[in-house]
Amino acid sequence: MEFLELVKKRRSIRAYSDKSLKREDILKCLEAARLAPSACNAQPWKFVIVVDKDLISKIAKKTLHSIYSFNRFIENAGALICVVSEKEGLKRYVGKRIMGTDYYLIDIGIACEHLVLQATELGIGSCWIGWFDERRLKDILNVPEKKRVAVIIALGYTKKPSTTCSSRKKLERIISFNEY
Repeated sequence: MEFLELVKKRRSIRAYSDKSLKREDILKCLEAARLAPSACNAQPWKFVIVVDKDLISKIAKKTLHSIYSFNRFIENAGALICVVSEKEGLKRYVGKRIMGTDYYLIDIGIACEHLVLQATELGIGSCWIGWFDERRLKDILNVPEKKRVAVIIALGYTKKPSTTCSSRKKLERIISFNEY
């Protein structure tokens, strides 16, 4: 499929079927993420893959409570990819201090978008989760205290395929040439 067709097909999926994901498909998605570019080629990520249904349920119950409860749908996901940010190098730290930009988050965003686009091509639905109780998630997954879990990506086959596209601003409203 052409790239723009793939991008148009990508949706945030919040209802998953019971069909199990193939390990090789999950690994293919992670390979796409691995190949993503990053500032200074730092590759500031580690992917913790959760496929055990009981552990997924535990994560949903323990880390998605009160203000986070709207994300409890991940309990039905076939896999969770928990993206842990790795320590910044000196160049990235200096760049952050001078420019005021957390480049590692941009890098993780690029890698995760590679991952979800690969999932889409394989017919796997995905949803980025940014709201969760990080402290509890780190405890469950034994993530070292000084590390940060930047995002969770839920993966699974869609329960019912979406045919609608959420509205997007028209191109003319978001671009300009040569000046603001």
